[in-house]
Amino acid sequence: MTRLLVATTNPHKIREIRELLADAPVTLLGLADVPSVPEPEETGTTFEANARLKARYYDRLLPPPGFTVAEDSGLVIDAMDGAPGVYSARFLRPDASYPERFAEIARQLAAHPTRPRTARYVAALAVTHRGEIVYETTGVVEGEIAAAPSGAGGFGYDPIFYYPPYARTLADVSEAEKLRVAHRGVAFRALAGWLKTATAS
Repeated sequence: MTRLLVATTNPHKIREIRELLADAPVTLLGLADVPSVPEPEETGTTFEANARLKARYYDRLLPPPGFTVAEDSGLVIDAMDGAPGVYSARFLRPDASYPERFAEIARQLAAHPTRPRTARYVAALAVTHRGEIVYETTGVVEGEIAAAPSGAGGFGYDPIFYYPPYARTLADVSEAEKLRVAHRGVAFRALAGWLKTATAS
């Protein structure tokens, strides 16, 4: 079976991705399954650029045949001119806790009370094969920034990401409900469909 290296060390993402790709005809590997290398510097100004950068960087660790998929994702808040965006994982400072980040977002939004609280999660995927980008897709889920954090599920910014169709934050719903609509779910389901075609040829 074709191997797929998922270029992340985030255990929450790995768990979600394993579930989303459960029916894909690939053997899933994580970065723990290949030689350890320093993380690349994410110099892209878009999610797509960083996904391509990481996919090409980690592709060299997987002996052929096989594919490498890298993801770059984050939260885009309209009232903050798109921040934290590609800096979502480093917002405020690299070692900041998510409660600290929530508080800073609340502070910035409070300074502009008439601006809309609309926001979206974005997940960009890039897949490489022998150093070449062979597939890309992007998943998006639209929502709003909640007035206060809510919920114990999910991870990252989920407690402040209010999803209007559910009338709850993504931390207030089950994992299955979250993956049904969330950005990563959209993107990796598209990847699963592509993999079925790519591995059959």
